[in-house]
This record gives sequence, structure tokens and C-alpha cells, in this order.
Amino acid sequence: MLQIPAWKRVLILGLIALGLLFAAPNLFYNRVEQHNDAITKMERTGVETPEDLAAKSGWPDWLPSGLVNLGLDLRGGAHLLGEVHVADVYKARMDSLWPELRDALVAQRGTIGAVRRVTAPEGQLIVEIANADQIAKAVEIARGLATPVASISGAGSTDLDIKGAGNRLTVQLSDAEKAATDDRTVQQSLEIIRRRIDEVGTREPTIMRQGADRILIQVPGIGSAEELKKLIGTTAKLTFNPVVTRGTDANARVSAGQVVLPSMDEPGVYYTLEESPVVTGEDLTDARPSFDQNGQPSVDFRFGPAGAKRFGAYTSSNIGQPFAIVLDNQVISAPVIRQAITTGSGQISGSMDVESSTRLSVLLRAGALPAEMTFLEERTIGPELGQDSIEAGRLSAIIATVAVVAYMIASYGLFGVFAAVAVITNVILILSIMSMMGATLTLPGIAGIVLTVGTAVDANVIIYERIREELRRGKRVAKAIDDGFNEAMSAIIDANVTTFIAAMVMFFLGSGPVKGFAVTLTIGLVTSVFTAIFLTRLLIVLWLDLRKPKELVL
Repeated sequence: MLQIPAWKRVLILGLIALGLLFAAPNLFYNRVEQHNDAITKMERTGVETPEDLAAKSGWPDWLPSGLVNLGLDLRGGAHLLGEVHVADVYKARMDSLWPELRDALVAQRGTIGAVRRVTAPEGQLIVEIANADQIAKAVEIARGLATPVASISGAGSTDLDIKGAGNRLTVQLSDAEKAATDDRTVQQSLEIIRRRIDEVGTREPTIMRQGADRILIQVPGIGSAEELKKLIGTTAKLTFNPVVTRGTDANARVSAGQVVLPSMDEPGVYYTLEESPVVTGEDLTDARPSFDQNGQPSVDFRFGPAGAKRFGAYTSSNIGQPFAIVLDNQVISAPVIRQAITTGSGQISGSMDVESSTRLSVLLRAGALPAEMTFLEERTIGPELGQDSIEAGRLSAIIATVAVVAYMIASYGLFGVFAAVAVITNVILILSIMSMMGATLTLPGIAGIVLTVGTAVDANVIIYERIREELRRGKRVAKAIDDGFNEAMSAIIDANVTTFIAAMVMFFLGSGPVKGFAVTLTIGLVTSVFTAIFLTRLLIVLWLDLRKPKELVL
């Protein structure tokens, strides 16, 4: 029957009212955005400034505050494509393996003789032993340090490729371990970049892997690509290394396992350090901007239990000796150990301002990038260009809506007006659902909305044409309308299911702009079916109840 129960009428109108309510914040975009940003900032810092409180009061807390996030092409921002130098990790792995391998070989010094590390190609560890006839024993000891590869493709393989020839033992990562390490390095870089960007409160960044060793980074609302590079392009690798000597020669000769690094605050001063650190930034659990005893900006840090234990043991056994705090291959400071540091906390100070101390604390909290990253592509999209895109998208949506509404009214009269109401409601529901989801609207997404406006009336056209056929057969108005809706249902569902499948394929297999188009198209399909079948039917039923027409010209 054409009649709609009261509870179903209330449900339909209630869903539309909710859609209007959740879409409303987008009419006051800047005010609501400032409200949300103030709340986020106060939650993150725990500080309530007058400016933040004023921004927070700009929108009532009891109203929905979800917004459709604007993508890079609408808001403006920065675009970077970076390449991760995965081979850097091979060298770091060999450097970290050397102390353990040295201790294992030294324990058998009576058999294999003296042990020393010699210069080797990047990613290799070469060790010389005194007794060449015991090289097989040295290989056996080294293999005892190997572990299974932690990946499905490397099942049954070990992580080290070990060879012995003459009096030299050569160790490097196996091919299976290199493949697993490459994948872990890129995934770790992705996560660290995401944490660094999230720390500064940017909105809806796009951070995704491309190919084997590349990462795409798009951050709406940030000033420039250079600003983004400063945030994520620094390795921020913090280490605490034993000091061998201090001098002014940048090319001083060093032994294997040692490195010469410049001082950050003392031009012309260079430190020779043990390359293997006592502790690293990975042992940090927290880093906060602060001020030192002289009132200068600094960074307070704290180690986790394992790092605090190693640092405490080292400082206890090296009182009176200097140690270096190294950040990105520069010695920040090299204080002398006056007493054992067992609290697991410390302070980094030097030539920095408040902004740089804040940025350094963000980088240290997020962790060090496991390998260097080179930026192959960078673009800055200005907010003016984004605003132009918004205006163009808004204009196209308005023109499309007006054209569709005019056509429907011209073709179907009053029923065309009902279809027009459904089309406009459909757009509002799309925006409300995207606001609730926190979805990002891009320029292709606007194209998806415009396309939805054009196709949203397809269901109405099918229904109205079926009603016309039923009227030609001489059926009464109510019966013709009821049969028209029922007969058109299968065709409507079939048409939308096939489009839905295509949208899902675009979403899961596409990337970037294609996904933005697929999101709005998918949401539009669901809302257009709802408005065409339920809202249009409700409007027609209300009209029938009010006018009770004996004839219908459609």
C-alpha cells in the first residue's frame, strides 16, 4: 500500500533533520575550525590561554562540531615525495653488531688470537684475527650471533651472511634480511613521519607508501614545502658516545670503529668518538622544551628503564671522563662525567631559541628516522589557489543543481519539485555524513558530488516513468503511484549496485584523487537511494493526503 506508517514518517524526517544538524557547522567553517583547534591545543598542552578560550567559545559545545576536512588542492599546503635510503640501515646494523661480535671473539682469544676491526665497504663488517688457521672457528662464533629472518619470505634463512677467507672474517646482512629490513625501514619511516606531523596539529595529512622505498606526504594548511621539510626532513638521531680525543683537525686519523664529528657550538673544534653509542634516542621516553639554569632554551629528556640502566652503568664506571651528546652527526656538548647519572634524565642545551627547542623536542619524541630521506619532488600550493578551487567547485555544483532542478520541474511539474527537494537534501546528507566521518573533500571529491547531483534523479526518473505507464493503463492515482514505486525498485537497486561496485574498486585500488572521487560517489549513492525512494515517496504521500486528487497529469 502507498500509505506510510507514522513511525516510518518520523524516522525519515528525523534522519533528514539529523543530516541538517550535522551539516550545519560547514556553514560556519572558520568559526567551528577555530573552536576545534582550540580544544585540541588545550588538550595537548594542558594550558588554557585567553585566545584559546575565546576561540572555543565561538561555537556552542552542545552543537555538533564535525567538519568536512578540505584536502590539499582546496586548502593549500605542501606536497613532498621522499625516497628512503634503506641501505643506510645496513651500516648501522653492522656497527651495532661489532661490540657483540668483538666480545664473543675476544672470549676465544686463546684460540684465535688478537682481534681487530678493519676498514670495510658500506654495509660490511670485516674483522682480522691473528691465527688464520682458526678462521673456521671465528666463522662458527659469528654464526652463533645470527638469528632467523623475521619475515614470511625469508623463512628458514638467517639474518647474517658470514664468510671467512685467510685471516679475515666478513659479515653482512643476508639477501632475505635486506629485503625484510627494507620493508621495516620504510614502514618505520612512515610511522615516524606520521607522528611528527601529528605532533604539530596539522589536519588530515596524507602519508602513504609509493613503490618500494618512496613515501608521499601531503599536508593541507602548512605554509610551504620548506616548512614541511624542516619538520620531517631532519633525522634527529640522538646518541651518547664515548669521547676519544678533542682537537681541531677535521681529517684526523682514526681507528676502525671511530668517527670524527664537528662541535655544534665551537667552530673549528672536532671530537673523535667511539662510533658505537652508549645509548641512543630510541631509549628516550619523553622530551620537552625547557630552560637551563641560565634561562636559555633547552630540552629536558628522560630515558626508559633499559636506557637509564645502561647510561647509569656507563657513567658510574667513567667518572672524570667526557662523553658526547650527538645530534645528527654534530656534537651538541661534551660534558665531563662528575658523578654517576642514575636518574635516567638529563638536559640538552646550547645555541637554540624557543622555536628550535620546541621543534627538537617534537623530533626526539617522535623518534629518529631510521635512514636518510631525499626529497625527489616538492610543491607548495598556496591558499589562494585552494580558494579558487573551492569557488570553482561551488559554482559548478550550483550550476549542476539548478540545471537538474529546472529539467525535472519542466519534465514532471509538481513531482519534479519533489525530486528537486530530494536532490538538494541528498547534497546536504552527503556533507553531513562526510562531517561525521571526518572525511577529506578534494577537488575530485567535488566532482563526485556534482556527478551525484546529476545521477541522483535517475531513480526519480525511473519511478515517474513507471507511474506514467500505470496511469496510461487506466489505474487510479494512488494505485498507479504505488505500483510505479514497487515496479521501479529492482531497476533502481541494480543500477546503484553496479555503480557501487565500481566505486569500491576505485577506492581500494586507486590512490589520491581517485579515492577522493570514490568516497563522495559512494556516499552519494547511498543518500540518493534514500532520498529518491523514501523522501520522495513521503512527499508524494503527504501531497495525496492533503489534495486527494482524482486525476494526475504527469
